[in-house]
Amino acid sequence: MLKWKITVSIYELQNIDNNTKARAGALHTIHGEIETPVFMPVGTAGSVKTLSPQDLKECKTQIILGNTYHLHLRPGENTVELFGGLAKFISWHGPTLTDSGGYQVFSLADRRKITEEGATFRSHLDGSELHISPEKSIEIQTKLGSSVMMCFDECVSSPCEYSYAENSAERTARWAKRCKNAKKENGQLLFGIIQGGVYHDLRKKSAEQIVDTGFDGYAIGGLSVGEPNETMYEVTDRVTEYMPADCARYLMGVGTPEDIITGIGLGIDMFDCVMPTRNARNGLLFTSKGKLRIKRAEYKLSDDSVDDECGCYTCKNFSRGYLRHLYKSGEILALRLNSLHNIYYYLSLVNGARNAIKLNSYSEYKKNFFNKINGGF
Repeated sequence: MLKWKITVSIYELQNIDNNTKARAGALHTIHGEIETPVFMPVGTAGSVKTLSPQDLKECKTQIILGNTYHLHLRPGENTVELFGGLAKFISWHGPTLTDSGGYQVFSLADRRKITEEGATFRSHLDGSELHISPEKSIEIQTKLGSSVMMCFDECVSSPCEYSYAENSAERTARWAKRCKNAKKENGQLLFGIIQGGVYHDLRKKSAEQIVDTGFDGYAIGGLSVGEPNETMYEVTDRVTEYMPADCARYLMGVGTPEDIITGIGLGIDMFDCVMPTRNARNGLLFTSKGKLRIKRAEYKLSDDSVDDECGCYTCKNFSRGYLRHLYKSGEILALRLNSLHNIYYYLSLVNGARNAIKLNSYSEYKKNFFNKINGGF
C-alpha cells in the first residue's frame, strides 16, 4: 500500500499564454512531478508496444498509461500488487495513469450490459463474464498502484441521441461519487470525467456535477469517438470554461498532432492516444512536415533521415531506404525504430509547446506547426 502523502499543491499553474488558453504547469504525484502539457504513451497491458522503459526514458517520457480492464484480465491486479504496483512490475521509474475500464463500456458495446450497479462484460480473451462497478474499478486501480486513477464512467458513441447522452452523463456523475467514496487515502490521485456527448447543455451540467463532487483533476471523456474534428474542438473549448483553473485538465484518447496542438491552445494539459505507436507499426511516421508512409517505393534509394529536424535515435542513425527495407521485409526492428521516432516526435511536440507557452508565444508556435505540415515534403 502506498504511504507517501502529497504536501504541496497537486497542480501548479505556472503560466497562461497571453493570446490563447494554453497553459504550462506541473502535476505533483506520489511518483514524481509531471510537467504539462504532456503526452502519455499508451501501455495497454503494461508495455508501450515494441519499446522498453529505457527507450521511453530516452524519448523523455514523463508518464505512461495502463488499461485497467486489460490488466485486470491479465495478469490480474493481485499479481501486479505482489510486485509492488504497476511501475515496479514494469520497471518504470516514474508516474503512471490507469484508465478506469470505462472505455470498454464503449469499445465492447456488442458484449456488455450496463446497469446502475456497473457494467457486465464478456472477456475478449475467452468470453467469460466479468463485472466492473465503480467500487471494483477503484479496487483494481488501487492494487495497480497507479499515480493517477480515473473514475469509472460511461463513454457514449457519436452520433448519440440526446436522451441517451443525458442518462449516461447522469449515471457517470452518480458513479463518480461512488468512486470518490471508494478511494483510499494512500496518495493516489483520482480524476473525475465529464461526459455529455456533443450537447453543450449536457456537458455544462456534467462538468458542474463532477466539479461539485470534487476531484484531484478533471478529464473530458467521450470525444474522438466519431464526431467531426471541429465539433470536438468546439466542445473542448466550451467545457474547459467549466473546469477549475487550479487543476489538471485531461482530454482522453486524443489524438493526432493537429488535435494535440489545437487542444493545448484550448487549455488542455494532458493527452493520450495509441496513434503514434499503432501507426508506427503500420509504417506511418509523423514528421515536422506531415505524415510519411515509409513503405512507398520512392524511399527505396533514399539516404535521407525520416525527419531532418528530429533528434531521435532512428533519425540520427538510419535512412528512409533502410527503414523501408526493414518494413517491407517484415523485420521486427522496423516496428521498434518506427515507434521510437513517433513517440519522440509526439513528446518533442508537446515539450516545444510548453516552452512556447512559457514565452507567451504559443500562437506563433501553433502557426508554424500548421504551416509546416500543410506545406508537406
